[in-house]
Amino acid sequence: MRAKTLPLLTGLLLLTACSGGGGTPPSPAAAPTSATPPPSSASSSPPPAPSSSSSPPSTSAAPPVGSGKVVVLDPGHNGGNASHPGEINRQVPAGRGQTKPCNTTGTSTNAGYPEHAFTFAVAQEVGNALAAKGIKVVYTRQNDSGVGPCVDERAKIGNDANADAVVSIHADGATSPTAHGFHVAYSAPPLNAAQGEPSLKLARIMRDGIRDDGFATSTYIGSAGLSPRSDLAGLNLSTRPAVLVECGNMRNADEASQMSSAAGRAHYAQAIAKAIEAYLAGS
Repeated sequence: MRAKTLPLLTGLLLLTACSGGGGTPPSPAAAPTSATPPPSSASSSPPPAPSSSSSPPSTSAAPPVGSGKVVVLDPGHNGGNASHPGEINRQVPAGRGQTKPCNTTGTSTNAGYPEHAFTFAVAQEVGNALAAKGIKVVYTRQNDSGVGPCVDERAKIGNDANADAVVSIHADGATSPTAHGFHVAYSAPPLNAAQGEPSLKLARIMRDGIRDDGFATSTYIGSAGLSPRSDLAGLNLSTRPAVLVECGNMRNADEASQMSSAAGRAHYAQAIAKAIEAYLAGS
C-alpha cells in the first residue's frame, strides 16, 4: 500500500497506514468539531451523566450493557506533530524487527481540513457513545494540540489497559480523487493469539457495521473493505484485539465534504461505535 506523502516540513515522514497524498497540505487551525472536550483523566472517559429521573436507582438493577469492558480509542496523528519534526521522525520499534518514525502529520482535505482534527473529533464521539453504555474508554491522546504519542506507545496504552478492543481511527490521502471508500486493517500474518482470530473477528464486524450503516468499502485498497497489513506498528505491537479504520479518502470530494461536517463525523462515529458494541457483545 502506498505511503502518504504529505510532508508539512522537509524530511517529515508520513504514516504508512494512510495512503497516497502528493502535495504539502496547508496548515490551518483545526476546523471546529462536534466532539465534546477530552476527559480530564489522563486516560479514561468521564462516567455517563447522572439520570435526570427523580426515582432512586434500584439496587437490583442489571449492570450496564458494557460493564467490565474496556475499549482503547486511538485517534491518528496529533495537531502539534508538524511543528516538531525531530520528535516525530525519531525511529521507534514497529514490530517484525523493523523501526519507523515515532509519528506523522497525517493528511488533509484539499480545502485544508486536517486528518488529525477529524480523527480526534470522531474518537470523542465514539467514546461518548460507548461510555453511555457502561464501557470504559481509554484514549491514546487527550487533545488535538500535542505531539505524538509515538506509534509504539499507542500500542502500549492498549496493552497496558488490557483492552477488550483497540480501534485506531484514521482517514486516507490517496492522490486519485476517484479513489474512495473505507477499509479496515488488521495485523497479518498474526504475531500472537490476539492478532489471530480475535482481531480478524473485530475487523470483520467493524467492516460489516460500517458498510451496513451506508458507507462504501474501498475501491482502491484491500478486498471487500478488509486490508491485512504487516507494516503498521500499532497493530504489530498489540497484544490485544486491534484494528485500524481508514474512514475514507480525504482527497475525494464527496468523502471530504462528509468528513468536514459535524453531521458526517457523527455518522462515522455512530457506525464505529455500533460495530464495537457488536464485537463486545460476542466476545
